Amino acid sequence: MRRWFAWHYGVFAGLVPYQGTSMSNVFLCHRKGDAESVERLARELEAAGHAIWFDEWEINVGDSIVAEINKGLTDTAYLVLCYSEHGPSDWTDREWHSTLHRQLSGHNVRLLPVRVSGGRPPAILADIRFADLVSDWEAGVRDLLKAIK
Repeated sequence: MRRWFAWHYGVFAGLVPYQGTSMSNVFLCHRKGDAESVERLARELEAAGHAIWFDEWEINVGDSIVAEINKGLTDTAYLVLCYSEHGPSDWTDREWHSTLHRQLSGHNVRLLPVRVSGGRPPAILADIRFADLVSDWEAGVRDLLKAIK
């Protein structure tokens, strides 16, 4: 129901144009300090019809944090690495490192870097184009949606 409401509201309010009927599982990898911007991004991706794994929506009191993150990573087709001026954390490094390894090993998963505030991408991702939400939020979201099929 929540996904339908988000899609319905987003499409008919003109926030994000709906671009198809198939949904992709998208895992949002981020630092807690960026949660507000990342939640905004999560809502826009969800409104476009994608199933979003955002820790604040998925991990409940009493849940095993590690088990829930592992489940989210296992089921995802795309890991959106949200990097910022806050720099990396042990948690985010663990999430995106394992996803990059799976991608390079031929698994059906793709790492998509997104700049949510200042900061630079990790050195190993320097040659990969990123979605830039800092210079133009709407264009960055459109670029990201094009990459998510």
